[in-house]
Amino acid sequence: MAAHWRRILIIFVAAQVLLVVNTFEEEDVPEEWILLHVVQGQIGAGNYSYLRLNHEGKIVLQMRSLKGDADLYVSDMTLHPSFDEYELQSVTCGQDIVHVPAHFRRPVGIGIYGHPSHLESEFEMKVYYDRTVVQYPFGEASYNPEEMEANQKYSQSTEDESQDEESVFWTILIGILKLILEILF
Repeated sequence: MAAHWRRILIIFVAAQVLLVVNTFEEEDVPEEWILLHVVQGQIGAGNYSYLRLNHEGKIVLQMRSLKGDADLYVSDMTLHPSFDEYELQSVTCGQDIVHVPAHFRRPVGIGIYGHPSHLESEFEMKVYYDRTVVQYPFGEASYNPEEMEANQKYSQSTEDESQDEESVFWTILIGILKLILEILF
């Protein structure tokens, strides 16, 4: 009878261990995230591997180092971001996550750096589209650099056009007045 209970206890403990291991392997991803791509690769120590992101909208890059330590650098200014030139980064020893905002210009450059502490690093990166709707407490009129820049350019161009029109008007008016003065005197 004791052997029977011992067997049940061993099976129960083994089931619990498997459950814990599976829980750590599965990643909790919000429902609003849609998996677009899975990229796996290897990178040598001190080297970069570059990827290009063309998808529009809010994107989440979730990378984990399978071996070694790979770091993530992201930029909308250059297609070859590095630890010297980037807009977003994640440089942890474990899982690296970067949220790429919707206003970033496409294509977005992604640089994966193999940390020199390991001869070679292996990584797996999952690319998600984030459908989360952000509620702004002050409405949609929050800061958007692209809209601000476009509005400034538009207001400057209309200002310049009105000044040019005024200048032409005054030039013609002064010319007519000079002509009238010459005729009269």
